Amino acid sequence: MARLGENRYGKSRVRLSRITRHGDRHEFHEWTVRVLLEGEFEASFTEADNSNILPTDTMKNTVYSLARASKAATIEDFATELGDYLLANNPQVSGTLVGIEEKAWEHLIVDDVPDATTFKLGGPEVHTVRAVRDRGREWSVRPGIDGLVILKTTKSAFTGYFNDKLTTLKPATDRIFGTRATVTWEYTAASPDHAQVRARILAALLKEFAAHNSMSVQHTLFDMGKAALAAAPEIARITLAMPNLHHLLADLGPFGQDNPNHIFVPIDEPHGTIEATIER
Repeated sequence: MARLGENRYGKSRVRLSRITRHGDRHEFHEWTVRVLLEGEFEASFTEADNSNILPTDTMKNTVYSLARASKAATIEDFATELGDYLLANNPQVSGTLVGIEEKAWEHLIVDDVPDATTFKLGGPEVHTVRAVRDRGREWSVRPGIDGLVILKTTKSAFTGYFNDKLTTLKPATDRIFGTRATVTWEYTAASPDHAQVRARILAALLKEFAAHNSMSVQHTLFDMGKAALAAAPEIARITLAMPNLHHLLADLGPFGQDNPNHIFVPIDEPHGTIEATIER
């Protein structure tokens, strides 16, 4: 005897570019949207009855149609607007999850002035949001940043660690520290200024990473999280995942050369993985 357990369905990788025109000045956004629905869908699995199934192609069309009329300036606002629309227009849906990634386009600086209609990609990182709501309940919104690639060439060490019979790692007092960080946070405020909060959090994370005298990735991760909490009183907690992307000192001895922390071999596999949530 089999029965259906937890289930959901939706549409992923709905890509959208949008120009917002303010006279001669434009804003440009590029989003990738994911929608998942939960609800009264059991019959479609167990009885081949699709009468409650909203086609995923309709979800795609809903993203584009809603974006046309939307005044949302941030992915957080658009995610909740999209989810509210789907719940309001589909009584068979009991819950929705909307995830959006936004590329970091920014105005191109020409002669020290931002050009009104020209843009450059600010970095490999994307802005993210994961918004979840069950019918009759409030939104749970978790903004974030994914793929924040940062590196420092000094002020990073790793010594005094636990050793066992399989430990071969040598202590390092001056090493490269590179990572590709993923960050998410949760709010205490009901209606925060998402764009402003995101900018303050990102600035605090980068400033702390640059200045920090790191004794380990764990040490730096915690102080970066603490700096973000101080910069954004609107958030209750922040979660960081920071892989340690190693740069190994190249052995130039066979060539009769020394290597005073000058030539390295970058590797991304295997790498250390460090994750933590910092709370108030």
